[in-house]
Amino acid sequence: MDASEILSSCNPIQREAILHNHDLQGPLLILAGAGSGKTAVLTKRILWLVTQDHELPSSILALTFTAKAASEMRERVAHTLGACSAEIRLSTFHSLALFLLRERVEGILNWKRLGFAQAPMPREGALRHWESQVLRAGLPRGSLRREDLFAPSSCKGREVLQAPCFASGTVVFDDLIWLAIRLVEEHAAVREWVHRRWKTLLVDEYQDINPAQYRLVRAVLGNSPRLFVVGDDDQAIYGFRGADIGNILRFRKDYPGCRVLKLEWNYRSTASILQMANQIFSSKSPLLQKTLRPGSARQDPLFQACAPVECWQSAGPLEELDRLQGTCETLRARYGLSWKDFAILVRYNRQKEWYSYALRARGIEGVQIETIHGSKGLQYPVVFYGGLAEGITPGRVSGSRKAKQAQKDEERRLFYVGVTRAESRLYLLFCAHRHWQGAWQEFKLSRFVRPWVAQTESDISRRSVHVVFLWFVSVILRQALYMAIAMIQLTWMRVFRSSEASAWLERKLLLWARWSVHMMGYRLEVKGQSYAAQIDWNRPVFVVANHQSYGDIPAVLTTLDRRMGFLAKYELGRIPFLGYWIIQIGSLMVKRGKAGAGEEINKAIHRMTKAPNLVFFPEGTRSKDSRVLGTLKSGAFRMAMDHQAILLPIVLQGTRSGWEQRSLPWKRVTIHAEILPPIDCAHLQDKPADYSHKELMADVRNQFLDRIQRS
Repeated sequence: MDASEILSSCNPIQREAILHNHDLQGPLLILAGAGSGKTAVLTKRILWLVTQDHELPSSILALTFTAKAASEMRERVAHTLGACSAEIRLSTFHSLALFLLRERVEGILNWKRLGFAQAPMPREGALRHWESQVLRAGLPRGSLRREDLFAPSSCKGREVLQAPCFASGTVVFDDLIWLAIRLVEEHAAVREWVHRRWKTLLVDEYQDINPAQYRLVRAVLGNSPRLFVVGDDDQAIYGFRGADIGNILRFRKDYPGCRVLKLEWNYRSTASILQMANQIFSSKSPLLQKTLRPGSARQDPLFQACAPVECWQSAGPLEELDRLQGTCETLRARYGLSWKDFAILVRYNRQKEWYSYALRARGIEGVQIETIHGSKGLQYPVVFYGGLAEGITPGRVSGSRKAKQAQKDEERRLFYVGVTRAESRLYLLFCAHRHWQGAWQEFKLSRFVRPWVAQTESDISRRSVHVVFLWFVSVILRQALYMAIAMIQLTWMRVFRSSEASAWLERKLLLWARWSVHMMGYRLEVKGQSYAAQIDWNRPVFVVANHQSYGDIPAVLTTLDRRMGFLAKYELGRIPFLGYWIIQIGSLMVKRGKAGAGEEINKAIHRMTKAPNLVFFPEGTRSKDSRVLGTLKSGAFRMAMDHQAILLPIVLQGTRSGWEQRSLPWKRVTIHAEILPPIDCAHLQDKPADYSHKELMADVRNQFLDRIQRS
C-alpha cells in the first residue's frame, strides 16, 4: 500500500495525525470528537508506521478497552497488511497484562518472579465478602480496597490476603494490571525487555483509563516519546468504574513536549444534531473545547432532509409511546427503513426493560433499546432519547461537594454521548408524569434540554415573525384580488345573465370559502354533517358558533356547504371589497355600541324577502384560547325563539392557532368543526312553560363546553 492510498479520504487534521513524527514533535494526543473517524486514524497510523516508516510490526503495541474494539482494529489492519499484521499486538489492557505475566524473560516465567505457585487465572468474583476477610486478617474495616490488593502500597497485613492468591493463582481481572505494573517497575530485566520489544505505543479511548491503566502505560512507555493516544474528554462516562478523566485533561502536564490535535469533522450526524451537541459544552475551556462540523457526504433522503432535533413533552408514557410508534411507522413508510434503524436510548436498565416490555405489548423488538453506556461506540439512523427529566437524566448525585460535581459533569457527558449516537433524526423525550422507583411521580424537564428548548423556540419565533407577517400580507392581498375580480364578474352576470346571478353568487361564495380555508393553511375536519342534512333551510336558520378567529367565517361556510350571511360589525363595511361582499351574501350590519341594536336586527330580519339563514358568534369577541369558551351573549338565542328559527350549534377548534397564533406559515394546521344536533325553537313542548332564551343559551353553552373539554 502506498502513501496516497493510506491518506486518501483523510481531512487535513487526520493527515497531520497519521504523519506525526514522535522523535521531533513528542507524544501526540488526539482529541477526537464524536463520529470524527478516530478508529480510522488509529488504523491508518499503524499502516503508515509499517509501510512508510518501515517499523517492525512486532514493535507496535496498540491498547484499547474492549475485545470487540481490539478485534475490529485487528481486522482493519489485517485487511491491508495480511499475515504480518499478526505480529502487531492489538489488545486490551487486561490481555496485555496477562501476556506479560505469562512471558518468559531470561529463562524465568514472569509470574514466578512475583511469587505465584501457579500461573494466575483471572476469575470474576474471586475473594468475595471482602470486608469480612479484611477483618479476619486483623486489618481495620475499610483500610484496604479490593482493587488495591496487589497495588504498590505500604499497607501492613495484606500479605495474609495475598497468600491464597499466590498459592492458587486465583485473581480478578483488575489484579492483572497491578501485577503487570509491579513486574515492569520492580524487575529491571522485565522492564528492559518491554522497552526493547515495543517502540511505539498507541492507546484508544484514553479518557477512560483508570489510575492502574495509566500507570501501566507509563511503565511500558518509559522515557520514550513514541506515545500516540486518542480520546474524547466529552465522552468520559466510566467514572463509576474508576476511570479518571484527569488523565486526559493533564496530558500536557504529564508530557511537556507533547502535541495536541483536535478532530472536529463529524462523519456521522446531520448539521442539526451537531448544532445541539456543540451547545452541551459551550462553557468549556478553549484548550479542550471542540466544535463538531458536518463532514458527511451521504446522499440518502433521510440524512439529506436534515430535520431539526425535536423535543417531545408528553403528559405520560402512553402518550409518548403513541407518538413514538406513529413516528416510526411514518418514517418506515416514507424512507423504507427497517426496525433496526431505530434506537431508544436510556440512562438506566430499568428504563430499558420498560420500553422493551411496552413495545413488545404493541407488537413492535427490531427497535434497538440500549443504555447510554451500552450505546457507546454505536450509531443509529433514528434515535429516541428517553427519560430526559430531572432525577433520571441527569440522575441524582450524592457524596461530598467535589463528588457531586464530578457526577454532574459525567451526567452531562452521558447526555452528549446519547445525542451524538444519532445519524439523521433525534427525538428528545420527556414525560411530565411516570412510574419511577415504585411510585407515580411528577418530573421537570431536564436541565440539559431546557436551555436548548428555550433557545430553539426563541430562534423560531425571531426567524418566523417576519416570514409569518409577509405570509399574512400575501394571503390578505390575494383575498382582496379574488374579491375585486369577483365584483367585476358579478356585475357582468347581473347585466347580461341576471337569471343566473343568484346561483353564480352562491357557488362563488362557497368556492371562496374553500379557497380561503386552504389559503389560510387550514386542514378542515368536520363531524356531524348529517345534522345539517336534516334541516329545512326554507325556514329561518340561526347558526351559533364559538368565535376564535377571522378564519371562522370561511370555516363555517365550508362546513355547511351553503350560502350563509352573518351578523357583522358595522365597521367591517368600511373595509374595501369586504364591505361589498358582506352585503351581497345577505349579512346584517350592526352598531354594537348603539342602544336598541337588537331591535334593529329584528326589523332587518323581518324585511328579508327569503327566510333568514344567519351565522351568529354569540361570544361577541374572539376567544384567545381555543380551550376556553368566552361568555355568551343571549341576543342570538332570544331572536331564534322570537322567529321560531332552527338553532344549529357548531363548535370550532384550532382556527386561532392556525391563523392569529401561527408560527410557521408552510405548516398546515388541522382545524375541527363539529355540527351539533339542531334545536327547533318552534317545538319546545318538552321544555317548561317558563323556558326562556337564557336557558336555551345555557344548554347550548354546556354542549360547547362538553365538546371543547372532551377534545
